[in-house]
Parts: sequence; C-alpha cells; structure tokens
Amino acid sequence: MILKKTLFIAVLFSFFIICGQTKDVVVWHSYRGAEQIALEELKNRFNDSQDKYRAVLLSVPYDAFANKLTTAIPRGNGPDGFIFAHERIGDWVESGIISPLDSRTVEDIRDDIIPSTFEALKYNGKFWGYPLAFKSVVLFYRKDIVKKIPASTDEMISIAKKFSDPDKGRYGLAFEAASVYFAAPFLYGFGGGFCFEEGKTRVTGEACLDNEGNRAALDYIANMVNELKIVPQEATSALVTQLFNDGNAAMVINGPWFMGEIKKDVPYGVAVLPTVSETGDILKPFLTVESFKISNHNSTNIEGAKAFGSFIASFEGAKLRAVTGRQSVATKSVYKDPEVSEDLMLNVFRTQAEIAVPMSNNPKMRMVWEPFATALRRVLRGSDSFSALEAAQNQYIIFSRPLPKAKSPVVYVMILLAAAIVGLFFVVRQIKKHKFIDNILNNPTPYLYLLPAFFSMLVLVFIPFAVGTAVAFFAHKSGEYHFVGFSNFISILLSKDFPITNPLSFYFTLGVTVLWTSVNVFFHVSIGLALALMLREPWLKMKGIYRILLIIPWAVPNYITALIWKGMFNRQFGAINGILQTIGLEPVSWFSSFWTSFAANVTTNTWLGFPFMMVTALGALQAIPGELEDAASVDGASGLQRFVHIILPLLKPALLPAVILGSVWTFNMFNIIYLVSGGEPDGGTEILISEAYKWAFQRQERYGYAAAYATLIFIVLLVYSKTTEKLGKES
Repeated sequence: MILKKTLFIAVLFSFFIICGQTKDVVVWHSYRGAEQIALEELKNRFNDSQDKYRAVLLSVPYDAFANKLTTAIPRGNGPDGFIFAHERIGDWVESGIISPLDSRTVEDIRDDIIPSTFEALKYNGKFWGYPLAFKSVVLFYRKDIVKKIPASTDEMISIAKKFSDPDKGRYGLAFEAASVYFAAPFLYGFGGGFCFEEGKTRVTGEACLDNEGNRAALDYIANMVNELKIVPQEATSALVTQLFNDGNAAMVINGPWFMGEIKKDVPYGVAVLPTVSETGDILKPFLTVESFKISNHNSTNIEGAKAFGSFIASFEGAKLRAVTGRQSVATKSVYKDPEVSEDLMLNVFRTQAEIAVPMSNNPKMRMVWEPFATALRRVLRGSDSFSALEAAQNQYIIFSRPLPKAKSPVVYVMILLAAAIVGLFFVVRQIKKHKFIDNILNNPTPYLYLLPAFFSMLVLVFIPFAVGTAVAFFAHKSGEYHFVGFSNFISILLSKDFPITNPLSFYFTLGVTVLWTSVNVFFHVSIGLALALMLREPWLKMKGIYRILLIIPWAVPNYITALIWKGMFNRQFGAINGILQTIGLEPVSWFSSFWTSFAANVTTNTWLGFPFMMVTALGALQAIPGELEDAASVDGASGLQRFVHIILPLLKPALLPAVILGSVWTFNMFNIIYLVSGGEPDGGTEILISEAYKWAFQRQERYGYAAAYATLIFIVLLVYSKTTEKLGKES
C-alpha cells in the first residue's frame, strides 16, 4: 500500500514538473552590432519577467535567412518566430509559412504604431507580424559644406552644382544612381512607381513599369549623372562612403546603416528628402519594415511566440531598441520619451517614414528588380527611357508567367525503370567481364582503401548530381514542387520565352560562354607557356622569386581578385582609366558595351588563370631531355622549329588534361562574371552558370528551370571533354 502511494505521488509530481516546465521560444534574427545587443537584453528581460516561456535567440546570416525559412518551416522545423523585413510576406503567406495576427492583437497595438509601418504588414486583408523598426533613405549632408538644408530639388541641384568638380573628384550629390532602391524616391516623386495597388494597373496585382512618372524620373536621374555631372557615374556604396568621408561629396542619399560608416570627425546632419520642383510632390523613398513574425508549423510554440513578439514590440522593448540599438522604431509613443525626442537622427527617420512608400509585399515584386534595373542602367548609358521601360515591362511579363502545368509521372517512371534495367544489365556485364567479384575476394585490401573515397564521391558528387538532375523535371513555387516532365528543357531548348538573339536566350548565352572559354583558355595557355619557357632559361637569375610572384594571382581567392579588378575598371576612379588619361586617351565606360565589358571579364580571368598553365607547363618542360634540343640545334633547327617539332609534341600529354580542366573551370567561372561585369550590358556578358543562378534566385525561384540549365551545362562539358579526349588520342 505504501509502495502504491509512493508511486502515485512520484507520477503526480512528474506530471506537474512536465506541465510546469518552461517552454523554449526559438527566435531567428540577422541583427549585428548595437541592434543585436539590444535584442539580447530584451531576451534577458523577457526571460526574467516570467517563467512560462524562455526565449532562445539564433543569429542567421542575412543572405541565407529567407532560403533557410522556406526550407525549414514547411517541414515542421525552424523557429517559432523570426525577425525579418516585410517584403517577403506575400511569398510566405502563399506558402503557409507564417501565421496572421488575430484581430484583438491588431486592435491593441495599431493605435501606437506609425500607420505606414503597419500597412506594410498587410496582405490579403490580414496583418502578418508585430512592427518593430523601419528603414528608409534620407538626405545626409556635410555641415561644413551645406549651410542651408535644401527644401526642393532645384535648391538641392543648385547647391550640388556649386560644389561639384568632376575633374577633381568632387560631387554635390552622391548615391547609387544605378540602383532601383535608391532611384525609388525619384520614381514616386515624379508620380511613377510599380503600380501593384488595385486599380492602378492594367491587370490587377501586376506591375506596370512603363509609365510617364517612371520615364520622367529616369530622365531626371540620367541628367544629374551625365549632363549636370553632380552625381558620380557607376557609384557603389563603398565609393559613396569614401566621397562623403573625404569631403568630396556635399550630400548623400542613404539609409540608417550609413551612420555606422561615417568617420567620427565628419560633421554631418540628416534631413528629410526635398520636394520635387517639377511636380510639387515630395521625394518618397521605399519603406522597409522589420517585424516579428510567427511561424506556421505544427510544432510552433504559438503562445510563447506571441508573448515574445508583444514584449519586444511594447513601449519598453521599443525604447530599448531605439536607445541602445539605435533603431528607428515603429512605436509612436517612444518618440515622446525624453531620451528619444531629443535624438534628431531618429526623429528625421520617423518623419521620413510617414512620407515613404512601403515596398510592395506582392510576390511578383521580386520579378521587378532585374528588368527595372536593366532599364535604369540603359537610360544612364544614353538610351531613351521609353524603349528601356517598354523592354523592362516585356521582360517582367516573361519572368512572371505561370509555371508549366503538372504532368503525370507514370510514363517517365516507366522510362526511368527501363533505363535502370539496361544500366544494371550493363554493370553486371562489366563486372563479369572484368571479374571484379573474384578480384575483390582474392585481394580485398586495395578495395578497402578505396572504400572511403568511393563513399565520399557517392555522398558529395553522385547523389547531389542525381538530385539536381531530378529537380530539372519539376517546377517550384512557394516551397512546393510539382512534376512537369521535360517542360523546362523544352522551354530552354526551343527558346520559347526569348528570341535566339536575346541575351536571355540559352543559345545566345551558350555562344557567349563558348567564346568566353575559348578566349580565356587561349590566353591562359599562351601566357603560361611563354612564362614557363622563359623561366627554364639558364641565363635567368632569381627564378625562385619570379615563380613565387607569378603564382600569387592563382593563390589569392578569386572573389577578392574580382572585386579588385572591378574597382580598377571604374569609369571615374579606376586605375585603368587613370592610365589611359595619363597617356592622353579618353576614359572608357567599360561596362556600357559588350566588347569592353567582355574584355574586362577576360582580363580579370586571364590574370587568375595563367599561373596554373605556367606551373603545369614548367613541370612538363623540366622533364624534356635537353639532349633532344641540342641535337636538333646541331642539325640546324631554328628556335621556332625546335619548339614546334620537339617541345610542343612532348608537352602535349601534360598540357591536354590541363587545357580540358582549365576549360571546365572557365566555362563555369561564376565569380568573375557576377562580381566584375554583373552580366552588363543588359545581360549580354552572362554565361550559362550565372544565368542559371539568376533563374534560381532572382526570377520567381525557378529551381527546376535552373536545374535544367545545370543539366545542359553538364551535357555540353561532357561532350566537349569526350571529343577533346578522342581527338587527342587520334593525333
């Protein structure tokens, strides 16, 4: 009896322990610096204020954040809540990744939230997160240069013209003119925009890029850059920062992140963007709202996530984020607090937020960036805005087309089974022919040593290759895949979406890729072999030093080299144009035409690639007996004859594999294209691998289409390598 009572009490005690156990609330974020410190402090305060939930923060890199969410949450994993910008809400709602706020919560918090920040979180009539903070661009100005804040664009341009002197590297206004994000204030200031709102477009929910306001805005920006020359050409974020810090830019259009890049001794102020003199409307930048969203999967601790979201969005949480984290918070009452009301910076951003336009959270907004950026760069290069925006609209329509219809996989499964049976028959036949089983049984030791390598290849190469190939037969949308058979391949090979002469066509890109590979390999082999021949000469001193110096380009990571060369090709501040001007030539806008942009890419990749060929050729040259050349020289052979008839044939066994390997590397040299030219102009210098990347991550997440591209790349390289190998054996 006592034993039963004891057992009952133990079970009851365990029950209460389990029921009363603190539940973890896992929260993902991508904050850094002061923002992260503030969030950590809020987590500690939340955990200390109650014992029902325990917040656990996990920092996730910003670039990988969205992809991790769309992968984890639909499968029942991932966070209970997360902090991220609002523009992906439409995608996440459509794929069921996030949960809406209930009507009671909305009513409780909306009165104390800046209206524009709350409206940004609205989709399909519901609100999808707790507004925390916002970001938009404002006008930064140097107090030692600008004595009066411009109230209109005419005043802003007048100040900029007085200060600007492009020959001395001085500009009155600096911003990334080729960026759609930084062009947005002018688009909305001139009455343009992207027209996703119902009733403002030809098709409800679609973008309209080719409108009068956008044309006027693009012409206005181009005039500031090319005619007035008060804005630097090809400006990057690093260049804008450098100009402002060095006193070579009087005003800058930038966001709150820019404050952390300004040197401490720079006297600067911030102001709301001025009014457009031509329209009387204010320059309206994009508004990006960071909010706490609740995940929607079976294991989500919804109540705990709500409690944490309410806590960090409350007055106490908002004040800490404003004071400690230096965030422009969405809570209105915080700006009345003495610690915040006297902060000029935060109040300017708050005022700008009430004017700014929340970036559309329509899923199709993601298809706008690339076409509109292309149009913007065309206008900056001198094209007319009408044709540029018309082309952008057509490109947007293609990118936003519905995915291929689902197909029955029965026929394809039967084909796959038949192929598997044939393949199995071939494997069994080869095993019997070469007596693999007998060899393994009689001498298993070598195969045991090969086993780890075999499994490594299986896991790291063959399985990913099989999965990637299989994805090519599917279409992806909102985290879901459906089988479409050969539709992706048919669309690519028949060039259904683009004419063959269009840079976005597979065949145009294939031609550019073949040209890119051929030119690069030619220079790699030519320069590498020439340097190897020079380094083997007995009269050359300090060979070891030269070898070390010449191999450095290969040793430095190629993305670092690409960024260095990108800066050297800058139109106004690059070293290449500096050299050209020194010798009396005009500077070149390297990325404004196909051939100059192609040349910039080739130059960068040649710098990276010749050391490999030099090392390979030098090793092979040292294995050639000197007596052969001496005998030929005695027989009267010239240097060229000795090279053609003796050295080159003996180098062939070593050079041929190196050429094949170098061709494959160059064929897929993504970093150089992506970081140097970015595919400019108008995607003309894209290669197949960079085009596949864009289809996967910039154009409706068409992973199946991108996988089909990758499969075709593999087939092209397989045919090339087999053909080259066969020709090498025959010769």
